[in-house]
Amino acid sequence: MNNAAAHTKHAAMARPAVGEFNRHELAILGAPCGIIKELTARLLPHLTTDLRVAYVDADHAAGDAEAENVLSPVLQAGATELTDKIHFRRLDLPQNLDRFTQQQWLGEQSLVLVNGNHFRAQQQIAIIDPRKPLDRKLDRLTNVQLFLLSEGETEIPAYLQEHTAGRVVPVLSLDDTAGIAAWVRQCWQEHTPPIFGLVLAGGRSQRMQADKSRLRYHQEEQRAHAAALLAPWCQEVFVSCRPDQVADIPAGLQPLPDQFLDLGPLSGILSAFRQNPNAAWLVVACDLPFLSENTLRYLVEHRQAGRMATAFQSPENEFPEPLITIWEPQSYAALLRFLALGYSCPRKALINSDVAVLTPPAAEELRNVNTPQEREAAERELGRKS
Repeated sequence: MNNAAAHTKHAAMARPAVGEFNRHELAILGAPCGIIKELTARLLPHLTTDLRVAYVDADHAAGDAEAENVLSPVLQAGATELTDKIHFRRLDLPQNLDRFTQQQWLGEQSLVLVNGNHFRAQQQIAIIDPRKPLDRKLDRLTNVQLFLLSEGETEIPAYLQEHTAGRVVPVLSLDDTAGIAAWVRQCWQEHTPPIFGLVLAGGRSQRMQADKSRLRYHQEEQRAHAAALLAPWCQEVFVSCRPDQVADIPAGLQPLPDQFLDLGPLSGILSAFRQNPNAAWLVVACDLPFLSENTLRYLVEHRQAGRMATAFQSPENEFPEPLITIWEPQSYAALLRFLALGYSCPRKALINSDVAVLTPPAAEELRNVNTPQEREAAERELGRKS
């Protein structure tokens, strides 16, 4: 095998920016493990109202046959718990949990708190406790974001001040549960994924008998009109299209050709995540001529980034509307999982996942226009409004 062949062994594709366990992870270290676990249990009621939180710990009790019928404080507080034992990792599953399965499962969480005495994470919370001095664990303190003073401690040790020289690290009391929880929330919000926009314009428009993305309800083609609506809320906006449509995308619009083919709207959504798996994608169908800036503003302002997606409830039924939705990065794996099970309907993924469903402020704006008769009616209504 020549060198050129060796360099093309794997497909060139963007990978999700995850740490050891999750995009958002915080290792807590510097105190006995029981203190770390108790702190996590105290924080969870403040965090799990709109975040999915997991906790990663290690259990050095030998053997896997010990009776454990009492729920831990973390499980009692409503969070999922992964425990690394000597002989296996416990997720109450009989099979071995390999690294990739673990990453997939934890990747669906909004936040992972980690016992930093045993595991590393991209960011750390350091507890100042004389029972667990950190002078021999400085290699683990790669990005300290918060110091916590245990009872009787009043200052940060000199070796830690030197280790974090040049950075202002906030300090809180270990027993200030509300303050720590507020800090964790703020830290999480500061790392909320950016929003990119996607106009779905790659359909065959068979019922309309004309390309729906090129119809003009507002003096410009619908694909351009939808892209302009998305622009104020998105870092970049792309127009999803079939590969054979790329040459027809007008200047000023960024085409994003489907790389997952013949899957309907899912083709565009998955292709967008393949291009940028670290962004949230605000997806809008091209056949929504009544959609306004106000409705998109409402969706963005009520975004719940800790969920898999934020969607409007369909005006026609109780189900979420998948084609005007903010899909968060963690939805990429979920959509692929549904596809692997033989389902290409984005709505099915929304119905069966942890999503935020909003009541639209103007339900009539979610009306799809799919046939020549509906097009004529829409043109009359929009003409009267103008």
